[in-house]
Amino acid sequence: MPPSGSAHPAPDGLTVGQVSARLGVTVRALHHWDDIGLAPPSGRTAGGYRLYTAGDLERLERVVAYRETGLGLDRIRAVLDDPAADVPRALRDQREQVAQRIARLEQLAAGLDRMIDAHDRGPLLSPEEQAEIFGPGWSPERTAQARQRYGDTQQWRQFAERSAARTPQEWQAVAAAVTALDGALAAAMDAGVTPGSPTADALVERHRAVFGAYFTLTRPMQVCLARRYERDPDFAAHYDGVRPGLAAWFRRAVDASARAHGIDPDTATWE
Repeated sequence: MPPSGSAHPAPDGLTVGQVSARLGVTVRALHHWDDIGLAPPSGRTAGGYRLYTAGDLERLERVVAYRETGLGLDRIRAVLDDPAADVPRALRDQREQVAQRIARLEQLAAGLDRMIDAHDRGPLLSPEEQAEIFGPGWSPERTAQARQRYGDTQQWRQFAERSAARTPQEWQAVAAAVTALDGALAAAMDAGVTPGSPTADALVERHRAVFGAYFTLTRPMQVCLARRYERDPDFAAHYDGVRPGLAAWFRRAVDASARAHGIDPDTATWE
């Protein structure tokens, strides 16, 4: 077949190229609608080129209008060709489907907004909610500092994604689990539990599970974190505030557990 639109139109018809430009649809679409009998042209030039009459153009305009509402081609054919077709009903049905898609997209947009916000600032909680959940000694600046320090890491991305989906009630449960763990660690140290014992190892595993609410904590990462608990002034102040010497005791417990799993604490890295 010669290229579409290469012949001059007859006085009473438009070529495929002209119709394409007028309606804003592709030549390929017009060919397809002709092939399936949805909107065939009424005429042909002597050279075999398609020619569309004013009536053809009117039908095509309706096809385009219905297609823009989201109706499928088979449904459009029924609307155009079936005298008994309930056009308003078809359009109302399509309107309902569009409304449902809009609602889903709005939910998606809201979720994306939460994800972006969580990546920027961590827990999506007001300062008042943070104080209520994490205690009066908590400062929202800690999260901003963590974002500045760890924002490019996989762990921050996990933390942000989990934060975006977490409600204040769920954050309350996380905070309660951390507080309970602190108490259990202090009780174990008070009771003379030896690092490397089954009881100490169970607490080390509990620590990994509790902090898994923030991000996946591997054993080598746990070793690094326990060292930070002991050496970092802020972390050490927290744990030694729960019980003097607790940061050092917990670091020894994590080291002993790591060795039991074939990990050398002295060479462990954050991975």
